[in-house]
Amino acid sequence: QDNLKRMLAYSTVSQLSYIVLAAMLASAAGALGGALHIASHAFGKITLFFCAGAIYVAAGKTEISQLRGIGRKMPWTMAAFTVGAISIIGLPPTGGFVSKWFILLGAVQEREFIVLLVLVVSTLLSAGYLLPVIYTAFFQAPINNSTQQHGEAPLPILIALGASVALTFAMFFY
Repeated sequence: QDNLKRMLAYSTVSQLSYIVLAAMLASAAGALGGALHIASHAFGKITLFFCAGAIYVAAGKTEISQLRGIGRKMPWTMAAFTVGAISIIGLPPTGGFVSKWFILLGAVQEREFIVLLVLVVSTLLSAGYLLPVIYTAFFQAPINNSTQQHGEAPLPILIALGASVALTFAMFFY
């Protein structure tokens, strides 16, 4: 999917499936993981959607293929996108890691090893669709188009991004 917001919306289906999977474990750790995943997904995904909005407001871009090198002109926005992405993937130090950890713990406690396999495969798939966006933004050369001069999004948008990033990190430490 080349449309950034559409790709993020599609990925919500898999993330919400973690919550159902955690509840189906019928264990304390699974229930805690599912409940935490509701919040961690909300903070991580709203960060990603805020970033998509910031990119549209500042640069008028909606497609992932248009984001080549945008991390050089919008470093704060793309850094926030990176934090949201690592939370959705489930890496520390973000809330997504904590919620997936408890789902994983519940699966081990209940000896549901197929759930472990599902968690590993879906985590790799999440990395597979989110990390290329980060790579495109930071490590690919910008499309040579001198008529597209832009910088970061307006300050109120950056403040909202900062708040959602802070909440994503706070879930890990709290």
